[in-house]
Amino acid sequence: MARLVSTRVLRHGLEIFAVVSLVVFGALLFYGNNLDFFLSTMTSLKWGWVLVGVALASMDWFGGGLRLWILTRHVYPGVSLKGSVLAGGLTAWASFLTPSQTGGGPMMIYTLRRYGTPIPEAMISSLMTFVATVVFFAIAGPFAIFMGAGSSLEQHGILGQSFTLFDLFKLSLGGFVGIGLVMLFFFVFPKYAKGLGRLLVGWFEARGSSRMADRVEAMREGVDRSHDCMVAFFRGRGWLTLAAAVPVSALAHANKLLAGYVVLRMLDIQVNFFDVLLLQTLITFLLYFAPTPGGSGLAEILSVAVMSIYVPRELVPSYILLWRLVLSYLTVGFGSVVFWRWLKGAEDRSETNGLVPHQGGAGRT
Repeated sequence: MARLVSTRVLRHGLEIFAVVSLVVFGALLFYGNNLDFFLSTMTSLKWGWVLVGVALASMDWFGGGLRLWILTRHVYPGVSLKGSVLAGGLTAWASFLTPSQTGGGPMMIYTLRRYGTPIPEAMISSLMTFVATVVFFAIAGPFAIFMGAGSSLEQHGILGQSFTLFDLFKLSLGGFVGIGLVMLFFFVFPKYAKGLGRLLVGWFEARGSSRMADRVEAMREGVDRSHDCMVAFFRGRGWLTLAAAVPVSALAHANKLLAGYVVLRMLDIQVNFFDVLLLQTLITFLLYFAPTPGGSGLAEILSVAVMSIYVPRELVPSYILLWRLVLSYLTVGFGSVVFWRWLKGAEDRSETNGLVPHQGGAGRT
């Protein structure tokens, strides 16, 4: 993991995430143009719904961890439930701190490996969480439409009356499903995935040194084991495991899908649940590959634009702050404490074992 997502990258991502979030929130306070009203609103929230929001924020950990545990135990029965929960939360944490969520997968693999799961099994389990996500949204989106969501959204154009929020939702859903179809091709024809993996290993070997020979061979063996794990998900009980992971994806993504509705209820705004669910799904799709850490800046602007049909201007700062708390801030804060405590523990163990050199007893170098 350290080679794919270094601690320096994560630290810089955290700094960018914090700075951009503060700047954008300051701009939203200026946009709201009523600091006294903002402070009054924040002290008169529906506190029962605030507790629901805090519980919802924990679903990155418990929902994502449960789904990961269900999938991983199919290929590695000894997987740790505690490690899976930590992997679920830290995956979301690293995703928030890296552009286009690129840190999530490596962090999931790293955490599972830390708790004893071999890397090939961890890699395929990580991939299968995305498969479950694609299937879940492919079902949840049409279901929300069937339940009546979208009818009111068709009345809100973003380009005059020619292009509505509902049209934007369908466009983003199409792109998401397109990625899923590419993945499905490799699942139906796993030998092509194996061939691609071996091709990448061969490319790496051709540009490596003789000292890398053993590591390249280990990578080649890992590709073969990953292929076997992938095939295992499309045989016998593997189908049942995937089927079980799809509804659990509702828990894994609960904060993304329900944060908007819960925050509106905190502010005592009555809305149609399924319409808001569809809008939050749209925001999730559009931010999935956002180039800034955690979609910072883009997330706030996009949410203001999309949710303006429900949130009046004077409540925008309150809504965005609460929405981001449920969606990401709590996970980022708790995940940072967990991860850097790991690093501190590793550093202390290195010192105890004499692995960190000292100069004249004055301090570490």
